[in-house]
Amino acid sequence: MPTRRAASVASSTDGQPPACDATLTRAFTFLGKRWNGLLLGTLMHGPAGFAELKRGLGISDSMLSDRLNELTRANLVERKVDPGPPVAVTYALTDDGLAISPVFEALVKWAHSHLPAEQCVGHADG
Repeated sequence: MPTRRAASVASSTDGQPPACDATLTRAFTFLGKRWNGLLLGTLMHGPAGFAELKRGLGISDSMLSDRLNELTRANLVERKVDPGPPVAVTYALTDDGLAISPVFEALVKWAHSHLPAEQCVGHADG
């Protein structure tokens, strides 16, 4: 059965290996950065506070702060402050962040079918 080639991979007729599309490279570089994809995936379930995210992901304070700041600068996550009392800070996906939901849902479905938990020793099936 013939295989399909992704549209983002350019075919080469000059003997050079195919090159990946720069936009796809940028997306995987950003989403593949440790914790970015997992934070977005977690926030797809709804807004969460810093402590909830830290506890749920098992991430350090400084790394979580760095990644949330990066996702906020990219306009994928927004930080909301409720002055209280007590003061409460939550993080939620923006419209741009929500726009990736169908991709994450497809990725979860694909991983469930093609990356069974027993093949990914040391990782939780979720």
